[in-house]
Order: sequence, then C-alpha cells, then structure tokens
Amino acid sequence: MLKGKTVVLAVTGSIAAYKIPNLARMFLRAGAQVEVLMTKNAENFINPITFESLTGRKCLVDTFDRNFEFSVEHVALAKRADAVLVAPASANVIGKIASGIADDMLTTTVMACPCPKLIAPAMNHNMYHNPIVQDNLEKLRRFGYEVITPATGMLANGDSGDGRMPEEALLFEYVLRAIGFEKDLKGRRVLVTSGATREAIDPVRFITNHSSGKMGCALARAAMLRGAEVTLVAAHMEVEPPRFVEVVPVVSARDMMEAVAARFPETDIVIKAAAVSDYTPLDPAGEKIKKRDGEMTLALTRTEDILKYLGEHRREGQYICGFSMETKDLIENSRGKLISKNCDMICANSIREGAGFGADTNAITIITRQGETELPLMSKEQAAHRILDAILGK
Repeated sequence: MLKGKTVVLAVTGSIAAYKIPNLARMFLRAGAQVEVLMTKNAENFINPITFESLTGRKCLVDTFDRNFEFSVEHVALAKRADAVLVAPASANVIGKIASGIADDMLTTTVMACPCPKLIAPAMNHNMYHNPIVQDNLEKLRRFGYEVITPATGMLANGDSGDGRMPEEALLFEYVLRAIGFEKDLKGRRVLVTSGATREAIDPVRFITNHSSGKMGCALARAAMLRGAEVTLVAAHMEVEPPRFVEVVPVVSARDMMEAVAARFPETDIVIKAAAVSDYTPLDPAGEKIKKRDGEMTLALTRTEDILKYLGEHRREGQYICGFSMETKDLIENSRGKLISKNCDMICANSIREGAGFGADTNAITIITRQGETELPLMSKEQAAHRILDAILGK
C-alpha cells in the first residue's frame, strides 16, 4: 500500500512514545521507508536504538550530528518525505511549530517539509484544553496541518479525559488516507450501499440473507482513500464500517430506499453492493403468519427495487454500478439487469468457493455496455480498486 513512500515519524517527549515502535512496524509492513526523528526529551521515554533496530535507519536527534550521509540532513529528509506524522505531539512542540520555532532536528525538519503533515496531540486533559494549546492547534490547521483528535480514556496520571494519543491503527489509517493512493476521486461524492437488509416478520423473526457487508465496506474505504466524499448506507454487517466515511445505518429495504433516495440527487457515483431481501411480509389482515392444518404460511410481497429506482431517476453525469449474484446463467442474467435497470456497470459475483458472501476474497466479472472483464480471485480490497478503476475508465 505504501511501497516507495517515505514516512517520517517525529517523536516528542510524551509517555505515549512507547506506542510508536509498533506504528513504525506497521508502516514497514505496508512497504514504506520509515525515518524517525526525536526530541531530546523523547529520549527520556524511549531509546533511539529501538527505532534504529526496527527501521535500519539512523534515528535523528541532534541537528549538528555529523554522522549522517547527507550534508544538510533535515533538508534532504524533507525533500524525500511523503508524509510527516508528529506523534506523540507534546504541547511544547505544538507551540514551537505553530510559532515557527525550529531549534532542534525535529522542528527544523518539520518546518522544511512541503508534504502532508499530521499532528497527534498527547498530553494531560487540562493541558490539552488550555486555550493557548487550542489556539496553537487552530493555527496549525490554518497552515494546512491535519490535527488528529485525541482519544478519550485513562491518562498517564490516572485521570480520565481526552488527551490520549489514538491507537496505532488509527494513526496508520490517517497517513494511509493522506498518501496511500492517487486522489483520482477527489471532489466526487460516492454513495455505497452495503450489508443485508432485514424484513421483520414479528418482534423476534425476520427475513434476510447471508451478506456480510465486506465488499461494500471495501468499496467505501477504497473510494475514501482515493479522495472521494463517501456515504455508506449500511444494513446489517459483520464488519466494522471504514473510518472517514459517513455511515447511515438502516434495517429494512424500505429504510435503505429512503436513505438512498434522499442522498441520490447530490451523488456522482452510486454503487449498490447491499444484498437487499427480495421479499417482505404482506400483512393485509393484520396477521403476518397464518396457521392452517398445523402448518404456518407467510404472505410475502416484493421489496423496493433500489437499483431500478436509481436507473429511472438518474441525472446526466451520474454513474450507477450494481451487483448481481445468480445461481445460473450469471453473465447473461447480469447483462440483462444492466439493461433493464439502466445501469452503467454490473459486477457479477461468482458463488464459487472463496468468493461471494462472507469470504475475504471475491471473483467478479465487470459488465458494461462496452464489454466484460473477468477478474481473477483476489481480496475484496483489491477488487474494490479494480471496480473503481473501471468506473473511472482506467
């Protein structure tokens, strides 16, 4: 994901510094080259040798250390950096950067970097809410820095409140969003439906299907990473929704239809990846379940056809992608759906082993009016990017 990228981790004097080696390891696993800067105060919490052992690179602390390979190291590193993450960011270093003070290796390098710069404050709750610190953070935002909101919980001194540095996985996601992918969807509004709708029979039972929501979440995350403003209309899912997207929870097909219809006019790309239940109980007599001769019968009616609605109400310039899963004649039936629903693309889901509902991989055939592209079995994340490439004509 980050192959060929250089991530600079700037570590300041905070107890949360102990989390950064694991974060460095996460970036290394993603293929990035990791450079670590530390303040003198940070050395009181973690030894530079820890980072040097992990990254295979010299951990830079002293601006005037001559034991390095570049003549002006902070400038050379600034030119190579694709992203800088100051984490943990102490109130002292936040104040220095906001005021343009560059009096050590860390602040000098951060000041020289033209790349995306992220700040993860970590300090006592009262210190974080000090109006001077908040003013400095606001200055950094105005200067183009992304300030990561601290987590809430138990702090180092035993108090509870906000001021904790977020967990490493979240910090990783912030950097990945900033530099992981080309922003070819920047300025586009993308609506994705995901998960399995549920049609209530009574307060206990419902009609549903086996959709896990994994494919829809993968699509929403991929679009977000590529710069889109993403809304995820989510029915029941077995996975957590991706970060940095608007999530609209729904239950039934009608709920999903209403949520989609409300947002559809302002959307540029719609991807219907949800597995909507085909039927919902019909209750004309006030009884959903009828017993006859010891057997129960349930009167059903079809649910709303969301994809058909989208095709009928589309405006010029909108792109509509649907999903199809058939037990036979997959390609033929999916192409029929492409035409009858007035879509631009149908992704035909294979139901072979390792694909389809619940799996982490998928085998999809992308069908458009221009032709068909059969994708091999791959992760749903990879498939999501291939689908977005096809939507963009790549």
